[in-house]
Amino acid sequence: MKSIVLREIKSFFGSPIGYLVIAIFLIINGLFLWVFEGDYNILNTGFSDLTPFFTLAPWILIFLIPAVTMRSFSDEKKQGTLELLLTKPLSIWQIVNGKFLGALLLIVMAIIPTFIYVAVISNLGMPEGNLDMGSTIGSYFGLLFLIAAYSAIGIFTSTLSDNQIVAFIVAVFLCFFFYFGFEGLASVVPNVSSIISSLGMQDHFKSMSRGVLDTRDILYFTSITVVFLSFTVYNLKSFKS
Repeated sequence: MKSIVLREIKSFFGSPIGYLVIAIFLIINGLFLWVFEGDYNILNTGFSDLTPFFTLAPWILIFLIPAVTMRSFSDEKKQGTLELLLTKPLSIWQIVNGKFLGALLLIVMAIIPTFIYVAVISNLGMPEGNLDMGSTIGSYFGLLFLIAAYSAIGIFTSTLSDNQIVAFIVAVFLCFFFYFGFEGLASVVPNVSSIISSLGMQDHFKSMSRGVLDTRDILYFTSITVVFLSFTVYNLKSFKS
């Protein structure tokens, strides 16, 4: 599996993809958080916290992660190398996990530079250091679990077609639905709104952003990740047979 992970990382940074992903994520966040006027501008909120970043990041990642994962298996199909990959002395689970971890590590690399925001906001606080670190750490953990779930969805959709654009569009739709769709459904059916919203990622991400790592939230994101990776393995087994 390690060889698959290293292969993915090398392919990302052997082309402009890896650098573009990191640059695009940081530039878009930087512009909305520090330059553009609006609700996401941290300097205009009057509060020393990173809520605007953790509100904006999931929406950017809805498009960014599918752009990273869309080529995982669809490109292998298109080039005819998937059959060769499946004949390697690795189980299908190891291949899928290798692809998944490669994409996950790339997005985590894009998140790491945002730790600078924590230092800047802490220094801007009155008094200096007036930053809710519990909420901030919880939000970063929530973002990590969200990235894992998005990546698993993207890896799965890449097995559905040899067309990367199709894989990208389906992944964006599924990520959007799981993050925002259940909130929308909850507003339509107010009688069971709490139950419906609890099925979506946004509810659990907001819960973790409060600084409390509830096992229910961790189990939810872990379950979504494992389910979509299992779907990926199933599709590959069907292709292999």
